[in-house]
Amino acid sequence: MPFFRNRVRLALRALALWGAARTLTAAVAATATTLAIGLPTALVPNPVFGREIAPEWWSYPVLAATALLAGVVLATYVRRPEAPPGPERGSRPAAAGGVLSFLAVGCPVCNKLVLVALGTSGALSYWAPLQPLIGVGSVLLLAVAAVQRLAGEAACATATAPTARPAEPTATAPSTAAAETTATPSDPTR
Repeated sequence: MPFFRNRVRLALRALALWGAARTLTAAVAATATTLAIGLPTALVPNPVFGREIAPEWWSYPVLAATALLAGVVLATYVRRPEAPPGPERGSRPAAAGGVLSFLAVGCPVCNKLVLVALGTSGALSYWAPLQPLIGVGSVLLLAVAAVQRLAGEAACATATAPTARPAEPTATAPSTAAAETTATPSDPTR
């Protein structure tokens, strides 16, 4: 448990250091996630998609938590100006959490895979009662992904901090390498 508490502290420290660009990216990503999940599942009312069964009360908090956490995770991919370029690692828990969230808040009889596997009565009898648990699991996966990304960012902040550059030679003082080559042009060992 202390390890987890330490990771959460590091994540909160990294989150507190975010600038306007990352905060704006998180807000845009959260809005996009809300629309990407909310429109096809008809949690966000629209004329294109509909539901056979009304959404459950827990669908809206799951959608809100998913959008918030997905926004945070996606914003961690915005490189800080002082960070050196390097390879980015993907976040499997975040991807799994997003897919599970979509499945959790969707209409149980509108999911074609569930209908083919279980039929309408099976979707209502077996799938619908599992959806809240899938929603909790998806939010937990997204939270783990956010803590991993943010804690890693805070832990690596000292490694990516700008370092002092050595002073460059001035134009009036010749460099030592240039002085050596001009002082002994006939030296056969060079």
